[in-house]
Amino acid sequence: MIKQNHQENFSRGASSLDQLFKLNSATNYLREGDVIEAKLLKKQPAICFFDLGAFGTGIIYGIELINAKHLLKDAKIGDVFPAKVIELENEDGYVELSLVNASQQKDWQELKQLKENGETFEVEITGANSGGLMTEIKGVKAFLPVSQLSPSHYPRVENADKNKILEELKKLTGQTLTVKIIDLNQKANKVILSEKEATGNIDNEAFKKYSVGDVVEGIISGIADFGAFFKFSDNPNLEGLIHISELSHRLVENPKDIVKINDVVKAKIIEIKDGRISLSLKALQPNPWDEVKEKYKEGQEATGTVHSFNPFGAIVDLDLNIQGLIHVSEFGSIEEMKKTLEVDKSYQFIISSVKPEEKRIILKLKR
Repeated sequence: MIKQNHQENFSRGASSLDQLFKLNSATNYLREGDVIEAKLLKKQPAICFFDLGAFGTGIIYGIELINAKHLLKDAKIGDVFPAKVIELENEDGYVELSLVNASQQKDWQELKQLKENGETFEVEITGANSGGLMTEIKGVKAFLPVSQLSPSHYPRVENADKNKILEELKKLTGQTLTVKIIDLNQKANKVILSEKEATGNIDNEAFKKYSVGDVVEGIISGIADFGAFFKFSDNPNLEGLIHISELSHRLVENPKDIVKINDVVKAKIIEIKDGRISLSLKALQPNPWDEVKEKYKEGQEATGTVHSFNPFGAIVDLDLNIQGLIHVSEFGSIEEMKKTLEVDKSYQFIISSVKPEEKRIILKLKR
């Protein structure tokens, strides 16, 4: 849950509520759904009365009183609350109110302001699942995805084992993290947080030392399904990311097929943005696709080894760095394709299309 006291919470959203109150006073009439200022007049076990100023007297009872019990528990006569009008005039002439609905509306307005202002704040982690961490902000449930954790908290486990990842995430329960809101949808009751957007991971002075295009040496400090973490040899406190697409010119399905933890590698800095450094291994390697047109021609026969299957077809290794695709439509279905081809087995193919600029070779099976 967010670490702010009640007074701070109320004052942060005061400006938006003041606008609502002024609007209602200016129009001099009330509508269902309006949020107004309600001053507690009398508190009884089954009913509470509120002074609504020019709008008369409001009441809360029944299920609305039960739902607002936590808000009214320590309330004193004269305390002011935001209240939502749910009925203009009941049979006794009172305006029926809801404190909970108004409080929720205020909370979402405050969350919207936090996002729009790009503010960072602290939250206490209340739970974890395989996808990330759970918390609450002003009573609203929020989610911090694994991909949005800072490098220091990202669960680095061998083979991206989901059970081990969950074990590591659970260790963060009860801890306080600094985050910011990156996505918000009140209708879907969705709040998505980011720790890495809030904290970054680069010291400003160390950051100034590097430029895009620099070739640097470092150690692979962690492996995730989306790439590898790179710790700079000349600054062990500085860490960057080599995205999976920057590990090799060939298709990489698992980063550990290319690098291992504690490998010493050289990489090229390709981006410095928002407090993060992105690097590339393949930028230091010759691009094998530059010579593809000389080596492979449409209509040519080629021997290839089936590397893997995906929903589109089979990935075929034509040589160490060049792969082609034989589309599933060649077989009619994925099931038929897997009956015809086997992973790690070699076959004769016909090259149907060569497009080096798209890094794509389309194959057909020679029958």
